[in-house]
This record gives sequence, structure tokens and C-alpha cells, in this order.
Amino acid sequence: MEWLAGGAAFALFFLYDWNRVFWKKRWMNGFFMAGCVILGAVGAVFIWQGIQAGRGMRLLWLIPAAVSLGALIYALFFALPFEDTYCREAAEAKACRTGIYGRSRHPGVVPFFFCFLFLGLAAGGRQLAAGMVYSLLNLLYVWYQDRIIFVREFSDYEAYRKEVPFLFSVGRKAKR
Repeated sequence: MEWLAGGAAFALFFLYDWNRVFWKKRWMNGFFMAGCVILGAVGAVFIWQGIQAGRGMRLLWLIPAAVSLGALIYALFFALPFEDTYCREAAEAKACRTGIYGRSRHPGVVPFFFCFLFLGLAAGGRQLAAGMVYSLLNLLYVWYQDRIIFVREFSDYEAYRKEVPFLFSVGRKAKR
């Protein structure tokens, strides 16, 4: 079931972004949050399955999973202007270049990976495999955003792509 739920969550993410730029249907505006809720529920199921299996010391993986989740939530919902990012139609906005978005165009990818890695380690093999598939879907999703969506959504995205690395920044300082 976690495979289907994770796939559905990412389908909602893809459709949400496509809608923001091309279709602009109001009824689809909640797709991103719905995908987040689905992935949150899957994460909660992973935790529950780990506890039910009585994994003992393996449950310590939940600590770095929680830290990674906090970093992911920060990257998606607090490091960006929330209203402009999630509540308005795409319309020639400018890319955020401050803070962590001055170091990486997609700073949520790494904490997402670690969150589901650690949840999978706590829960067991099948969940670990599902979490790694989610990480691959997430990487595909941000590539789709980077190449198809954001170049149409942000008037300065081509310049931003030249200034800021896709995922990792070694030794770069964020602009203030």
C-alpha cells in the first residue's frame, strides 16, 4: 500500500506544478498539500510498523528521521515566502536567492532522502525500499520543476540556474 500511496503523492505534486503554470484550475490548488499529507501518513505508517515489529534499537533511527523532517519542512515552508510560493498563481515571479536557496536550487532533496532513509531503517526492508523509491521520485520531480516548470514560472530562472547549483553547494555563501 505504501508504494501506491507514495506514487499517488508524487502524481499530485507533478499535477500541482503543471496546473500552476499551464492549466490554472482552482480546484487543483490543494494537490501539493494533499501530496504532503499522503507522504506524512506514509511516514506515520512506517513509524507504526517499526514500533509494532518491536525493532528495539532500530527505533533510534527515528531521531535523525525527525531532524531530517524538520530540515525538510524548513526548506519547503519557512525558507520561502509561503504566500507567494503556495497560494498564488504562477505569474512571472522571481526565484528566491536568499538563505538556503542561495546555495541550492532544491535544498529539500537531501533532507527528504535522509528522512525516508532513516524511517526505512527503523521500519524494515520493504519500507526502506519504498523510501528509496520515493527519493528517486523526488529527484525526478525536482528535475521536472527545474527544467519544465520553474523556467516558465520565474522570469529570472535561467539566470538563477547559472548562479546556484541544482542540489549541492560546496563552499558557497548564501546571498542575504
